[in-house]
Amino acid sequence: MRVGRVGHARYATGDHRERSRVRTVEQHRHDVEALVRDALADRSPEVLRVDPALLAAEPERYRRRVLAAPLAAPIDLPPFANSQMDGFAVGAADLGGAGPVDLVVVEPIPAGRTGPRLLPGTAAPIMTGAPVPEGAVAVVPVERALPAAFPEPGTAARVVLPGDVAPGTFVRAAGSDVAAGAVLHEAGTVLTPARWGVVAAAGLATVEVLRRPRVLLVSTGEELAEPGSALAPGTIHDANGASLAAALGDVGVDVRVRRVSDDARALLAVVAAAADDVDLVVTTGGVSAGAYEVVRDAFEAAGVVFSSVAMQPGGPQGLGRLRLEGRAAALPVVCFPGNPVSALVSFEAFLRPVLQAETSAGTPRRAWSAPMAEAAESPVGKHQLRRGRLDDDGRVRFVGGPGSHLLSAHAAASLLVHLPVGVDRVQPGDEVVVWALDD
Repeated sequence: MRVGRVGHARYATGDHRERSRVRTVEQHRHDVEALVRDALADRSPEVLRVDPALLAAEPERYRRRVLAAPLAAPIDLPPFANSQMDGFAVGAADLGGAGPVDLVVVEPIPAGRTGPRLLPGTAAPIMTGAPVPEGAVAVVPVERALPAAFPEPGTAARVVLPGDVAPGTFVRAAGSDVAAGAVLHEAGTVLTPARWGVVAAAGLATVEVLRRPRVLLVSTGEELAEPGSALAPGTIHDANGASLAAALGDVGVDVRVRRVSDDARALLAVVAAAADDVDLVVTTGGVSAGAYEVVRDAFEAAGVVFSSVAMQPGGPQGLGRLRLEGRAAALPVVCFPGNPVSALVSFEAFLRPVLQAETSAGTPRRAWSAPMAEAAESPVGKHQLRRGRLDDDGRVRFVGGPGSHLLSAHAAASLLVHLPVGVDRVQPGDEVVVWALDD
């Protein structure tokens, strides 16, 4: 095999097929996003009860759900004119003068009850939120009354109020927040705490929300052992199942996790068993060009394309629609490398952005430029993603080396540091793009 050179990049001229399959990070992200959006486009709605007890008992089920259909207000909000203050309800006949008015105090109106029609020459003690009685047009706060207190219920009393009060003062008109028939929330709206409050205030018993994406996450490898189990020689505990299940959960995905050894038939059986209940399959491991590449062996002939992305870590990737025997519709599949940091970085670079956008759970990763605190080199022709933190001066320092097995360094980092293709060396003070990992 002859080796050629272009600029600083060395390549094997006899392996044109492999070179033609190298993709940019942007190309692969675009295709992952297109696949996932298409897979999630026809999610059926889910009906949720508007119940404070369920919101408290099942917070993850209710948090930041996305409306599947618009909601219209069945009633005015507020549904009736009510008092904005604790005070005295007064009628139009007793207002408008320059001086104070001396009025007979009638029965009080607490919140949750209605009072009789208010007659001229009278004032009704009224509490915040109580319905403004017929005949009343304004509320005078108790602090402006003489005496500045409510009389004991059932006692004969009078009150002196200012007469220069405009109609509508401290009265919340019916429908002043939302009119009956108006749209409360459009389809696609994320139900935040305040929006849940509006839904409840409108008296709606249920809402239709988009079903959360369902993902089958499969860790592969003969060497993987259950966390907490004793390790046999040559085995390691499965970190990918835990880390990616947590990562998927953070963006509002319902995840089921499986582990498969280097057995292509077993892998296909696990996927087939879940195919009707999931929108997407995500695998880790078995995607390189070596021996015992179980994911590639099982999926490559059935519609999934495996390629190399010009990225470090996380170069080997797979993507496509898996054809399963006996199933008409192919199943969307995204395949990540098996090294723990490679898998997590692949998730951040390719899958998290589109899932977060589809579910509105979590927050988009903040991206900005920051100066480097140290020098570093990046592989020629690769988009390198290093782990880092900001120092006290706001400069980027790497956490650990570039190795794809350094999971504890990744866990200690708060940033992904981007060294794109064309940047093979950075010096202190050079600006680099970083993504926040701890939002």
